[in-house]
Amino acid sequence: MVQRQLPNPAELLELLRFKKPELNARTRRLDAALTIADLRTIAKRRTPKAAFDYTDGAAEGELSLQRARQAFEDVEFHPGILTPAPTVDTSVEILGAPSALPFGIAPTGFTRLMQTEGEVAGAGAAAAAGIPFTLSTLGTTSIEGVQAATLREPQGPVPARNWFQLYVMRDREISYELTRRAAAAGFDTLHFTVDTPVAGARLRDKRNGFSIPPQLTLGTIINAIPRPWWWYDFLTTPKLEFASLSTTGGTVGELLDAAMDPTISYDDLAIIRDLWPGNIVVKGVQTTEDALRLRDAGVDGIVLSNHGGRQLDRAPIPFHLLPQVRRAVGDDFTVMIDTGIMNGADIVASIALGADFTLIGRAYLYGLMAGGRQGVDRAIAILRTEIERTMRLLGVSSLDELTPAHVTQLTRLVPVARDAAGAVTA
Repeated sequence: MVQRQLPNPAELLELLRFKKPELNARTRRLDAALTIADLRTIAKRRTPKAAFDYTDGAAEGELSLQRARQAFEDVEFHPGILTPAPTVDTSVEILGAPSALPFGIAPTGFTRLMQTEGEVAGAGAAAAAGIPFTLSTLGTTSIEGVQAATLREPQGPVPARNWFQLYVMRDREISYELTRRAAAAGFDTLHFTVDTPVAGARLRDKRNGFSIPPQLTLGTIINAIPRPWWWYDFLTTPKLEFASLSTTGGTVGELLDAAMDPTISYDDLAIIRDLWPGNIVVKGVQTTEDALRLRDAGVDGIVLSNHGGRQLDRAPIPFHLLPQVRRAVGDDFTVMIDTGIMNGADIVASIALGADFTLIGRAYLYGLMAGGRQGVDRAIAILRTEIERTMRLLGVSSLDELTPAHVTQLTRLVPVARDAAGAVTA
């Protein structure tokens, strides 16, 4: 028999713990976001379809992006036991300077389109967190504007630093002048991007009639009705245009095809190397052979990347490529990775398998769309918490303690075995 009694009023009072209500709607919705996926849900609700799909989408069937994310989900961790890690050190040394976390913000184009604070929010949040911020050639804030935003930010846990991502244009002098300006503004690393000879087929953009600047049509007006805040920001802030280029008007593909040059070569890399005084890394590497050739050419590092799945669909998965590239180039060459990172555990797995550093793109933009600068801060905080928790559960106190033994890449896509002549083997 269960003994029952009347509730004790004093005990009931102990159970009543009312949380102080949060009156700020932005803070309230961001506090409720526990994952990057939560931020994506908020971003989709608050952003017009064309702008959200430009961020969220990829090329053609979007297989490269799906596979990249699946690769991170298909990770099995191997924690150590009786190896307590009550505190963890998430800092790394990357390209000659510290970062408080093993990730930085990747270059993204048209960023003020997603939310009006754009690159200023990203650069400020990165500086506050002590991680690098990378400005895109197709950014909507100038090189000098990003540097000013960084300098306005109170000193973070490590000195703030900015990186610049360079496309080689048909008019080479544009690229050369951007290189000089970034160096003069104190940017310390240049990402020489090699995976965009022409634009990928971003079908969501075509179906949405997405253009730069956005055009007011019946469809966009209808889509804007439940999102008046986005249009208020868009119409009451400076004109949305490229900060580093004078060409605007047209679809993203048309703009890229007009500006990019499919004849880019190692000769162009050598010219930029001579112009650039700081670190130079090549972004968009997708084979071990190219990684070795670039190492031997004297660059400071590479980024294994398929451009977030936005260029060649069915391109190699950077996370799958990582272990073999690390073995091939050795331990003394900087290897970074992007594409598909949505969780701090993805970052930990990448470091364990040989990456020196990682870059986040969509994860940061989901935060930006969800809540401007405050949303970017929230995205960084979510990833930081996930990194720290994963490290503690693995029983490691610093990133240096992570090894390939901590991770197994479970395989869904197994290449067909072929002999030297290309014939399928049993």
